[in-house]
Amino acid sequence: MSFDTCKDVWVFIECFEGQPKNVGLELLGQGRKLADGLNQKLCAVVIGKDIDAAVKAAGEYGADKIYAVQGDEYENYSSDAYGKVFLELCEKYDPNTILVGATVNGRDLGSKVAVSLKTGLTADCTALSIEEETGNVIWERPAFGGNLYARILCSETRPQMGTCRPGAFKMPEKTPGNQPEIIREEIRVPEDEIRTKVIDFIKACEDNDMRLDEAEFIVSGGRGMKSAENFSLLKDLADVLGGTVGCSRAAVDAGWMPQNKQVGQTGSTVSPKVYFACGISGAVQHVAGMSESDTIIAINKDETAPIFEVADYCMVGDVFEIVPALVKELKARQQG
Repeated sequence: MSFDTCKDVWVFIECFEGQPKNVGLELLGQGRKLADGLNQKLCAVVIGKDIDAAVKAAGEYGADKIYAVQGDEYENYSSDAYGKVFLELCEKYDPNTILVGATVNGRDLGSKVAVSLKTGLTADCTALSIEEETGNVIWERPAFGGNLYARILCSETRPQMGTCRPGAFKMPEKTPGNQPEIIREEIRVPEDEIRTKVIDFIKACEDNDMRLDEAEFIVSGGRGMKSAENFSLLKDLADVLGGTVGCSRAAVDAGWMPQNKQVGQTGSTVSPKVYFACGISGAVQHVAGMSESDTIIAINKDETAPIFEVADYCMVGDVFEIVPALVKELKARQQG
């Protein structure tokens, strides 16, 4: 695509059962910063069967323009259908920059579009900015297991593309009174061109649990929890707070917790209001996944543990004494 004609910053708003996923709304906040820096418009792309809620949310969170494509064939994500739609939109409207959530579907869509447009794609970005001299987006991502950060430019082709992890950025403030331009495109994909079909969905967590990237309170445990059974202490604290339990990679490797509860470079990136790190040493790979939390509370008997360097509140002591005491105190305050 041409450098002379490309314009605007696009954000893909991924939906599930008619509702927008948080990652797309989070990226509208980053997209706004990029669009303002480039003096361009912030555009949302919404594809699905029932998209009214997602279109409304994209407007509430600051999109200047919304490209909406609706149809029965888009009820569930498929590489063939969504890829065709996105490519047709790109060819017609020529975007400068595209942001996609680094979900299972987002990673698939981003790579398909990038290859088709013969442009670059930076994966799992955790920071975005503008190189003022050139207008190139600076895509920052962890490399070598989180031991260093790479700054990547797409200086030779357009559009510039990147995927960003859910929870890596804060949800932007709503913009009351925003009136985005809504462009509804009629793009059809014949059934015989869609080579995969969704048969069923298998829940990743129990009905009474919540996803890490949706929780405002996360109580995580590491090697210091010593056994799978001891994570029940952390669940007690999470239940009192109305949150959920997470863990470090050490707890997953030991077989104490499932992988979908892992926080860190090879797990989920989270930014809750409060993050408890219980018996977690604070390896850089773990910190990379939770350092954007509003408040970090660390509990560890080793006063030299690296986790204390990023924590807002540090408790040096036995996690098996401190956590039950916290639960008791919180319950007493709730009852009082």
